[in-house]
Amino acid sequence: MIQSSNLRANLDRFLATMEASAQIGIGRENGLRRLALSEADRDMRDLFVKWCRESGLKVSVDGIGNIFGRREGREDLPPILIGSHLDTQENGGRFDGIVGVLAGLEVLRRLNDLNITTRRPIEVVDWTNEEGARFSPPMVASGCFVGDHDLDWALNIKDDDGVSIGEALDSIGYRGAIPVGKREVDGYFELHIEQGDELDRNNREVGVVTHGYKSHGVLVEYRGETAHTGPWPMERRRNALVAGARLLTAVDDIGWEYASTSGKATAARLIASPNKPGILSDWAEAVCDVRHNDPDVADQMRVKMMNAINDAAGRTGCAARVLNTWSWGGDIFDQQMVKTVREAVGNLGYNSWDLPSQAGHDAYFLARHFPTAMIFTPCKDGITHNNNELATAAMMEPGLNVLLHAVLARADRP
Repeated sequence: MIQSSNLRANLDRFLATMEASAQIGIGRENGLRRLALSEADRDMRDLFVKWCRESGLKVSVDGIGNIFGRREGREDLPPILIGSHLDTQENGGRFDGIVGVLAGLEVLRRLNDLNITTRRPIEVVDWTNEEGARFSPPMVASGCFVGDHDLDWALNIKDDDGVSIGEALDSIGYRGAIPVGKREVDGYFELHIEQGDELDRNNREVGVVTHGYKSHGVLVEYRGETAHTGPWPMERRRNALVAGARLLTAVDDIGWEYASTSGKATAARLIASPNKPGILSDWAEAVCDVRHNDPDVADQMRVKMMNAINDAAGRTGCAARVLNTWSWGGDIFDQQMVKTVREAVGNLGYNSWDLPSQAGHDAYFLARHFPTAMIFTPCKDGITHNNNELATAAMMEPGLNVLLHAVLARADRP
C-alpha cells in the first residue's frame, strides 16, 4: 500500500476548478443559482465531463443523470466512489456539494501525476438533484442508485412548471444509457463543507463525521374551496392556504420546543392556488421537516408534526393528504471507514473534531447499502445555502488532503 505523509493534493489546480465552477450559473453576488437539470447545470456537467476525459477517466452517465468518472485499478474489484453534487440552491453558494465533486476529481488527477495505480478502481460521482430545490425531495438520484427510490417514480417528479425529471434530463442531454445502480461498491467517501460553525468556531481543520442527525420530512396537500373573501362567513370558509400556514407555524413551534437540545424544525415551503387577493385558495402544498441528534427525540418530533397535519385540516375544514414522507440520518457511517479518515488526519498532523452532520447528503443513501464516511471542511461562520457562503483555500486544503489519503488507503488495502 502506497502511503506517505508527504503526499498532498495540487491545491492550485483544485482552486482553479472551483473558480471555473463559480462562473457557471451565477446568482446573487458571490453566489450561484444552478438548479438541477437547468441549462446552467448542463454547462457545468459538460465542463466536468471534459475535465474527467482530459484526466483519462472513463465517463458514463446513468438513467437518472448521475455522472461517473472511472479510473481503473490493478484488479477488477468493486470501486471506491467519491462524490457529491454540482447543483445548487436558488440562492446557493460556490462550495456546497461542489467541493466534494471537484475534490474527488483532484484526487484522481493527483494519482495520475504520481503514476499511482490503486488496487481497486476509483470513481468520482456527480449525483443528480441532491438539493431538491427544483425537484422535491432532495437526494433523489442517489436514492435511486441504491434502490431506495423507484426510478420511474423519480423520473416523473415535476417542478413548479410541470417539467418532469425525465423531460429535463432529455432536454439537457443527460439521460444516460447505463443502468441506475445494480452494482457493488467497495466504499463511498464524501467531502463537504460543514454547513455549521463548529469547526470554524473551534479552530479545527477537519471534521470527522460520526453520524447524522435523524431527520423526518413530509409533503402535504390540502384541499378546500374557493369563495369570496368579503361576504363568505368565517364558519363556512375552507381556506387551504390557511391550513398549510397553520401546519407550518405548528412545525416551527415544535422546533422551538426542542431547540434547547439542538432540535430543529423547518417550515420550508408553502404554495397555494389561486393565491390571489379577493378569493380563498382551494389548494395548497406544504413541505416541512424535523430533526434531532437523538433518534428517539426526532421520532417524538415526527409524531407531533404528523398530528399537526390533521390538526390544521380540522381547524380549517380542509382535507389533508400526505403525498410523500422521507427519513434519513442516524448511526449510519461505517466505523472502519471513519477509522480510515481518522488515521489520515493523524498521518497528516491536522487537528480534527468529531461531529454529526445536521444536513442531508447523498452519503446518507449510500450509507444504507455500502461502507460510507464523510469528511467536513470548515466554512466561515457556518453560513450556507446563501450567496455569502465561504470556504477559503486554507479551510479546504486539510480536508482535501485527508480525502486523498483516506481514498488511497481504502483503494489500495489488501
